[in-house]
Amino acid sequence: MGRKKTPGLVKRGDCWHIDKKVRGRRLCESTGESDLGKAEEYLARKIEEIRQASVYGVRPIRTFRMAATKFLNESCKRSLARDADCLKQLDAFIGDLEIRKVHMGTLQSYIETRKGQGIKSGTIARDLAVVRRILTLSARVWRDENNQPWIDTAPLLQLPNWEDAAEPYPLTWDEQQHFFKLLPDYLHKMALFKVNTGLREQGVCWLRWDWEVKVPALKTSIFITPENRLLMMTVSGLARKIRKTRSWF
Repeated sequence: MGRKKTPGLVKRGDCWHIDKKVRGRRLCESTGESDLGKAEEYLARKIEEIRQASVYGVRPIRTFRMAATKFLNESCKRSLARDADCLKQLDAFIGDLEIRKVHMGTLQSYIETRKGQGIKSGTIARDLAVVRRILTLSARVWRDENNQPWIDTAPLLQLPNWEDAAEPYPLTWDEQQHFFKLLPDYLHKMALFKVNTGLREQGVCWLRWDWEVKVPALKTSIFITPENRLLMMTVSGLARKIRKTRSWF
C-alpha cells in the first residue's frame, strides 16, 4: 500500500501539480516534478515562501522565466512573436536566475555567445531592450499580494553598439523582383507603392479610398485622414515621383 500524498497535489500526466489554498490565497501551478517526494518538497517550499511574505513581508523568490512568462501573457504588442523568440534564446542563459540577479554582469555570457555566433549588435540590443522592459515592469508596475514590487529597482542595461550595422542601399531590380515574388497578390501593389514613395507602414496600411478628396482646380486629388492626423498625401506629387523611377501599375 502506497503512502498517503500531501493534500493539494494532483498528478496530471507525468507531472504533479499544486491546487491548494494557502493563507487565503489559491496556489495553482505545476511543480515540474514527476517524483512525489520532490513535488512535496516543492510544495513545502512554496508554502513557506507565502508564510514568510505574509507574516514578515519577505519577497518570494521569482525567476526571470516567471517574469518573462508574465510579460508574454499580458503583453499586447504587435511584436509579441519577436519578443517571445528572443526570450526563448535568453532562457538558456538567465531563465532559472532570480530576477533580482539579472544585470549586465549576468547577461554578459549571452552577449558574448551571440556575438560569437555572428549576431549583429543591433539585434542583441533589441533583445536586451525586452529584458530592460521586463525589469522595469518588475520594479515599477507589478506587485505581489503584499503590495510589494517584484524587485526594488531595475538595473541599468547598456545596449551594445559595435558599429557593425550593414550600410543601407537601394534595392536592385533583381532583389525587388525576388522579394515581391514572395508576397501574396493582394500585397504586391501596396508594397510596390511603398517602395517607390518611401511612405511609412502606417501611411500605406491605414489609407482608405473614402478619405480621397477631389481637387478639380489642380486636376488631382488628395487624401485627408480623419481627426486632422497630420497626414496629407498629394497623389499627383507621388505620381510624379513614381513616374521618374518606375511604373507601379
